[in-house]
This record gives sequence, structure tokens and C-alpha cells, in this order.
Amino acid sequence: MPLRAAVITVSDRSARGEREDLSGPEAVAALRVAGFDCDDAVVVPDGAESVERALIAMITAGADVIVTTGGTGLGPRDETPEGTRAVLEREIPGIAEELRRIGAAEKPAGLLSRGLAGVARGALIVNLPGSPAAVRSGMPVVLSLARHVSSQLAGGDHA
Repeated sequence: MPLRAAVITVSDRSARGEREDLSGPEAVAALRVAGFDCDDAVVVPDGAESVERALIAMITAGADVIVTTGGTGLGPRDETPEGTRAVLEREIPGIAEELRRIGAAEKPAGLLSRGLAGVARGALIVNLPGSPAAVRSGMPVVLSLARHVSSQLAGGDHA
């Protein structure tokens, strides 16, 4: 049975219908190509509470892997990491560090992403920046680890 994945786009403008969500569909497509069962991205406004609520809803719905896009920067309403931290049981800093390393190699502003990665109630959660390019660069990292993390969370042995 394929693993269940979910994508949450965090953007005030996309939530209001003022801007098309381009990053969420990038993540969804990558997950589907990799064999994950994944619905279309859900768009929520910026803010810690909306992110926390969306993550809890996805976990409750049975997601094994959850990718967020957007809200990881320094803007006044960029609170995706804060909403994510409220849900995480254990952080996996190496994933977030690798995503920042890749982002910085592409452009120095990649170092400004405050995205987190970790696990909560049996699900891997990874925050990606909101640009489609950052999602394209980050999804290979997520996909390279997602099945192993899910196996570990289910009690599997180390590969």
C-alpha cells in the first residue's frame, strides 16, 4: 500500500485567491511521481495557528509525510516554523540543514529559511520555502528519506 502524503501551501495571497499556488503543485507532483498517494495541495493563510491546525488535520487524516511550502522566511507573518514546532514531537535538524545548504548553494538568501523538519504522531513533516525553485531543489531530499523515516516510525529496522 503506498504511503500517504499531504502538501500544505502557506500563503496569505494564495489563500485569498490573489496569487496562484505554484509551489504546492510542484511538491504534489514530485510525491505522486515517487509513488505516494497525495491529494492536491491545501492552501492556508500565513500564521502559526493556521499551520498548526492544518498539520494536525493532515496527521489525523492519516498522512505519513507532510510537506509545507511557504512561510519560512523573515516576513512579519512567516510563522510556518512556529506552527510546525508546536506539533513536532522530535526535530530532525539534519534535513533542515541540508535544505538550507542546497538553497544557499543556489542563492545566498537560501540561508534565511527557518524551515524545520521532524516527526509527529507517526508522520514526517518538512517545511520548504515557498518558491517553486526551492521546492524542486528540496523535494529530492524529502523523497530520499521519507520511506526510511516512515519505516523507522513504524518500528522497522535500520536499513
